[in-house]
Amino acid sequence: MNEMFRLIRSGERFASSGVHHLIRPLSRLQPLDSCLQSVTITESMRLEQAYPEIRFRWRSRNWWARLTRMPAECQHLENEGAWMATFIPDTLYLRGKASHRRRPARPEVSLCLACLKQQMEKELPHFPGRVIAFEPDGAEFSQYFFVGSDEFSAAGLQPEVAAAMSRRLDQAMDDCASCDRPATWLWFSRDEVPSLDDVARIAMARAETLCSCHGPRKLLESFARAPEANLFYVNVPYGESGAYVWI
Repeated sequence: MNEMFRLIRSGERFASSGVHHLIRPLSRLQPLDSCLQSVTITESMRLEQAYPEIRFRWRSRNWWARLTRMPAECQHLENEGAWMATFIPDTLYLRGKASHRRRPARPEVSLCLACLKQQMEKELPHFPGRVIAFEPDGAEFSQYFFVGSDEFSAAGLQPEVAAAMSRRLDQAMDDCASCDRPATWLWFSRDEVPSLDDVARIAMARAETLCSCHGPRKLLESFARAPEANLFYVNVPYGESGAYVWI
């Protein structure tokens, strides 16, 4: 696992030289009084409105699931649990606290790979801004999320890493390597950037220039190459530009 971020998992702190803030705590359960308060004061978009194409397991939507704030699960996870991701499309975690980037924010859900691909294929091509994205380590990654370029520091990136990513976002891009459309994505393979702590590789590595259709396709192909996954956090792009990173 790369060392760019520091996490808290079940109360344990993972040390990292390049981290100053927290992304997302991986523990999903909350104290009962906190759950009751959240149920009372939090307004959220209905599942049917947020994800009209997805069918969810009834047991993940009953009163106990809502009370404990466990995310609804797509129906495929009933029997296919080898690959799953917690999709929180409109939320960024800063210092471990949720910060909505769209309102109303869509609810957190657990999706199989097919349902996650369906959602991201629907949304990512419509993002008009620039994206740099890094191929994750399919054997180790536990989160894959987008951070807007104006929030690199607040999200916990080292200043040198943030500066290198910002410079790559500002560079001129050629046409898409897969078609003749203008490129808006830079895709870095693991051969080029194996670790997100390697500032020199981020600054100088070759990247594949891709359009807003082929960039998301490359990202989702990297997900599909992992035979198993349990991702605690996946979101979608927001703002004017940013980076998809993994931990």
